[in-house]
Amino acid sequence: MIELLHSKSGITKFQILIEVAAHQPNVRQKEIAEKIGVTPQAVSEYIKELVAEGLIYSEGRVRYRITKQGVEWVLENAADMKRYARYVMSDIISHVSTWTAIAREDLEEGKEVYLKMESGLLYVSTTDVTNATGTTISAAKQGEDVGVTDLMGLIDLENASITVCRIPRVERGGSRNVDVERLRALAKSKAYIATIGVESLIALRRIDMEPHVMFGAKESVIEAAYHGLSSLVLAIDEEVPTILSRLETENLEYELVDLSIQ
Repeated sequence: MIELLHSKSGITKFQILIEVAAHQPNVRQKEIAEKIGVTPQAVSEYIKELVAEGLIYSEGRVRYRITKQGVEWVLENAADMKRYARYVMSDIISHVSTWTAIAREDLEEGKEVYLKMESGLLYVSTTDVTNATGTTISAAKQGEDVGVTDLMGLIDLENASITVCRIPRVERGGSRNVDVERLRALAKSKAYIATIGVESLIALRRIDMEPHVMFGAKESVIEAAYHGLSSLVLAIDEEVPTILSRLETENLEYELVDLSIQ
């Protein structure tokens, strides 16, 4: 679950910052209070906190502006909520009557279970306690798919990270010019591996591994990230700017590693 949603105060600060940005510099605290459903006194206190935190600054009585730090905070949290909303809409609301999960143990019909997301897949168990619960709609053996209804609580998602590795084009040596030992170490640290370009595929095969995806890799790693799955992407030179731009558009965390042997 995203940090902003952990407390009512975090949500309220977010709403106030949005209103300040929309109406700066003449900020009417009473109007903000009416719009977000709190008292003017509460808005006044939150604004004091936001000023102290450097997210907005005061130009005098009822004149406030959002700071660069404040804009970055809003954008970061808005991106988190966008990812969470996308997950909710695609994987929850569209299947709200019944969720499909994998049984960690033999289960009976009508059994209350806990739900947990691991490696991008949803699992249910009666013993692995989490914040989300549901009820099985049928019996299932360990490892089988099982339907779950009556969901209560929120499923926690891990913060996914993406490592993009620059692989030299064949003109620059291709897979033969890749630091395979460094690649091996990076591959061990990620659950999901994608390749873009033949050079990338052969580089991965040099450490006796195959990618999880070769085609549509950009969208695939983004979808994986929305499910809490961290990825390693091997991309040839000219593809790197495109995938980095795509990740930045989605506000996903990434690091860039050049695997060329210098």
